[in-house]
Amino acid sequence: MTEQGLGDGRNGPHRTKNSEQLKSNYNERVLSIPSEPPLKSRIMVIDDNSDIGLTLRMGLEINDKTMQVDCYDNPVTALSEFRPDFYDLLLIDVNMPVMNGFELCQKLLQKDLNVRVCFMTAGEINIDAAKEVHPLKSIGCFIKKPISADALVKRIRAELE
Repeated sequence: MTEQGLGDGRNGPHRTKNSEQLKSNYNERVLSIPSEPPLKSRIMVIDDNSDIGLTLRMGLEINDKTMQVDCYDNPVTALSEFRPDFYDLLLIDVNMPVMNGFELCQKLLQKDLNVRVCFMTAGEINIDAAKEVHPLKSIGCFIKKPISADALVKRIRAELE
């Protein structure tokens, strides 16, 4: 044992090799530890048709693992449960009962001026006229429904950049 440098307190040839191997193994383990997961983009979808909301949520979350989506089918509930400085983007249907998307947006922006907004509609809309009637600075885009999941993800990513 003494010749191999084990157990006698001396640095024999195997002692040096073993400590180099330990350092190498340690470095490999440290480098292979997964880094922090990417930050999630938090998106609030408000559409009075719960099936559409669910479809949008699934399309976004399945096609982009960095997106976390909360869905609401009632604008009043969405307004009451909205948390300032939490969401990165609001995806709001224009035509809803009780409160249309523009009215909801104005109320949500009173709670959080920095959140980005995209409106969705299946109907025809004059975007310039809508911006005149509702001069909301946070309007990022108008999305025509129906839209494919891939196209929606691309559009949302572009708005979040």
